[in-house]
Amino acid sequence: MNTQADLYAADLSSAEWRKSSRTVNNGNCVEVAEISGVAGVAVRDSKNLDIPPTRVSRGAWDTFLGAVAADAFPTR
Repeated sequence: MNTQADLYAADLSSAEWRKSSRTVNNGNCVEVAEISGVAGVAVRDSKNLDIPPTRVSRGAWDTFLGAVAADAFPTR
């Protein structure tokens, strides 16, 4: 099992970033990339690449996607 240290030690220089399917023209975009060699996903703000991406385990990412698909988040 990979640790959080493994996720943050992984090199993202050749990562293939994908934009959210809900991207709009105002620049508010989220991009994700699989972390090669580690069971994880990197998430970044496409308009502010100076901020390091957040890295999460594949299990945490799958849990998040399941909650989104189930509409399990309260709305404001």
